Amino acid sequence: MPFLHEPKSREPLWKEWDYLAQKKGVRNTVYSVNGDEFTGEWLDNKKDGKGTQKWKKTNKVYDGDWKKGKRSGFGTLTHSDGKGGFTKEYSGGWKNDKKHGYGTEFYSETEFYEGEWYAGKRSGWGRMYYEDGTIYEGEWYDDQRSGQGMLRLTNENRYEGSWKEDKKNGPGKFYYLDSGQVFEGVWKDDVPKCGTMRDFGRDNAPDPTQYAIPSIELANAEGVVAEAEDQFLQDQE
Repeated sequence: MPFLHEPKSREPLWKEWDYLAQKKGVRNTVYSVNGDEFTGEWLDNKKDGKGTQKWKKTNKVYDGDWKKGKRSGFGTLTHSDGKGGFTKEYSGGWKNDKKHGYGTEFYSETEFYEGEWYAGKRSGWGRMYYEDGTIYEGEWYDDQRSGQGMLRLTNENRYEGSWKEDKKNGPGKFYYLDSGQVFEGVWKDDVPKCGTMRDFGRDNAPDPTQYAIPSIELANAEGVVAEAEDQFLQDQE
């Protein structure tokens, strides 16, 4: 009796054609009907790997990593400067099409942020260089200064302490290095509410006050101030 070979099972032709029609691997450039362009790697009809996306409407370009059709990994976003070149907007980590991880955002030529991001917002540790020359270095949450941080002004005066909702809130110190003094106390929405002012490096300050701050004669002055600060903080809870 002759040995018969069973025919191999085969997928329907439509599945084979669909597979052959899918975008996968490296493609030169794929053009969308709205004028957008993508050059790079594909997998299962989605951008996946290295690639460059150009948006016609916004004149922006993203060059970097992709995963399942979204910017994920490391990449750089730029926009046209109107002079034939491009200006960098952001360079760093991405996840699910949003800034995520560590990266640098350029708001203008002199204002930028470098630090941690979460789901498209500044969150974690970061340093912000403002247009007026001031610098904030510290913690962020939900795109606002929140936690512990230091704000340094252009004259080197600085605040070190607690922040909440993008303002000085809670215990902190403000160093007036130009006049040789320091204020230590508690703050509410950028306003000092309770604390003490004392001399701090007054002899070497560039513009010291005319007279030194006199000593406090109150018995247990530190205890009185501490009690007042604690009471203020409790009232804010």
